[in-house]
Parts: sequence; structure tokens; C-alpha cells
Amino acid sequence: MMTSQAAQTELAALSDRATSWLCGTAAPLWAASGRTQSGLFAERMTLAGEPDSSYFRTFVQARHIFSFCAIGAMGWSGPWRELVAETVEVLLAHARRDDGFFVHKLDVQARPLDARADLYDQAFVLFALGTAAGALGRIEWIDAAEALLDAIEVQWSHTQGGFTEGEIVDASIRRQNPHMHLFEAMLALHGASGRERFRDLARAIGSLAATRFVDPRSGALLEYFEQDWSPVDGEKGRIAEPGHCFEWAWLFERLARGGWSEGVAIADRLVEFGRRTGIDSCRGVAVNEVLVDGTLYDARARLWPQTERIKVAVARLARTGDSAEATEVAKAVRGLEQYYAVPTAGLWRDKLCADGSWLEELAPGSSLYHISCAYAELFTYVQNQCG
Repeated sequence: MMTSQAAQTELAALSDRATSWLCGTAAPLWAASGRTQSGLFAERMTLAGEPDSSYFRTFVQARHIFSFCAIGAMGWSGPWRELVAETVEVLLAHARRDDGFFVHKLDVQARPLDARADLYDQAFVLFALGTAAGALGRIEWIDAAEALLDAIEVQWSHTQGGFTEGEIVDASIRRQNPHMHLFEAMLALHGASGRERFRDLARAIGSLAATRFVDPRSGALLEYFEQDWSPVDGEKGRIAEPGHCFEWAWLFERLARGGWSEGVAIADRLVEFGRRTGIDSCRGVAVNEVLVDGTLYDARARLWPQTERIKVAVARLARTGDSAEATEVAKAVRGLEQYYAVPTAGLWRDKLCADGSWLEELAPGSSLYHISCAYAELFTYVQNQCG
């Protein structure tokens, strides 16, 4: 059933509300209160709007770079170009090690606080460089990304496919998650530069995910693996995160748009599993973890899976025009908006407990990446429909 005019009108209203909150409330807060004199974005804030300056993880800075590029593309009139350029240059000048990798943490003066490097951080640096280069036309940042990718391929390539994860995480297991963000980074870099190297690696990681990360029986995306990409023993090897099922499905949808037609079928299975097992209709949210047999494993619901639920529903709506996807978009957006009920507008809670209560903690700046990516997907869809 094709999307009705009423559904399109509702989605346009939801997008307007989301864009207004993001550009009119969240962006000004994080660009002002959430900014250090050294050119870094806040790692997190109290719910009263006070930034915490204990540490600044490199991947969070990279996420903020993406966020402000997305917010700028959605029409924010603030100085997003200047903020993005400054933070990129700070990372290149102060977070890059002599071996080409980027450190894990900086202090408030943008000095290295934890000099270890891992694949997850590097993936987000690559993502930020590709996004910022595309938004600002800075080709030298693509060259910087090439240099970082050289270091990753030379030093961290794994004989069983993919990459080792560097110096922070448990090296005895392998995870899909850093590879997912490396996949995302390659799509951004290829989109900004057209360089075939990035497209080819994206397709290689997509093939790895399709053949090793996705459980062939259930269609679920697994999380934890042995060195040969076989699932680890026990419950850990049967954990699936609905949010990651949605996120990978969205990435496969994007790859399919670029000509990798196998992506659609894989995305369909991931979405079917994630929606069937991972949506709590009572709270209106996607839960954290289930097992491959559909058993609920962690009923809490972080903010970020809600955004992945939005993104993949919008992508599927754009591809199919199915009214059921429009309904899913609306449900997912309303599920996410629950997280904004905080004392300071433009902030959010991160963890909804199984009993409906919230974990009391600082608002993590890393979530702005998830929110802005989801709202940008919806914004683009609505703009294309209006056009």
C-alpha cells in the first residue's frame, strides 16, 4: 500500500519539529556551552547544561564534526563551518600520533590524555574527515584519511578478513561494531571524493558482514566473534542488538543505492529480525539486546537504537513507498522524543530502564551524532518528496 497524503503530511510535520529542535535548540547549546576554548566539543553535559571537562574522546569529537556538518546541511545559520574546520584541525594537530594513528582521549587543552589507539576511534576519524571534506571542499582532509587508512591496512589487517582492533579492547575476541563504522566511513569518503579505494573497502566490509556477521538461520546480526569470525561460545555469541540490526540494514540500503543489489535482501532480513524481537510496544522503544532465538536479553533501551530505527524506516520508505514504513517512522520518532524530557532543552537522557525509569547521568555528547543522522535522513526524505 503506497503512502497516503495524510501520512506524508504527518512525516513533514515530524521533520519540521525535529529540525526545529535540532537547529533551533540543540545546535546553539552545543556550539556555545558545549565548546572549549581549545576548539573541542563537550564530551557530555549535566542535565542543567553545564559541560564536563574531565576528558574528550577522539571519536566523540569526530561525531560532533559529522553532527554539525549535518546540522548545517539542514539549514542551521550558526557558524558550523568554522566549528567543524577548527575541530578537524585540532585533531590533526594534537590527536595524531607519529605512527599515523589517532589517540583515544584528549584533555581540556587538547593535549593527549590517553595515547592508545583502536579501530573504533580511527573509523570515526575517517568518517569525520570524509564528512567534513565533502561539506567544506577540503581535499587535503581526504588525503589525511588516505594516510590513516594506509596505517590501518599495513598494521592492523587480519588474515581472516577485516582488521584487528588496536590497543584498547580485549584482543581475544573480535567485534562487528568497529567494522560497521569503518564501513560508514568508507561510504562518506567515497561520496566526498569518488576515490575507488574507499568504495572497494566498503564493499569488502559489506561482504564480510553478509557472510560472517549475519546469522544465516535467524537473520540477526551477531556481535562477538573468534579470530576466524565464528561466533564466540555461550550466550555472548548469541547476542544481537536490534539497534545494530537496524544500523547495518540502513548501511546496506545505502550500498544498494550505489549498485550493490545484494544489500536489499540482507537489509530486509535484519529489519525483520530487529522489529520482530527488539521493539517494546509498551514503552514504544527498541531494546538493547536480544538473543538469536528472540529471547529478551537486556530490556533497557538506550537512545541510539531509537535513531537507527528511524533511519532504516526512512530508507525503506524512500525505496518502497510502503505506508507501513511511514507508520514505523512516526512511531520511531515519537519513541526517540521521550528522551528529551530534561530540565535543559537541547539535551537528552540516554538509558531508559525496563521499568520505565531513567538512569540518572550526564547527557552524552556522542548521542548528537545519532540524533542528527536520523533527523538528516528524515529531512532529506521530506525535502525530496516536496521537490
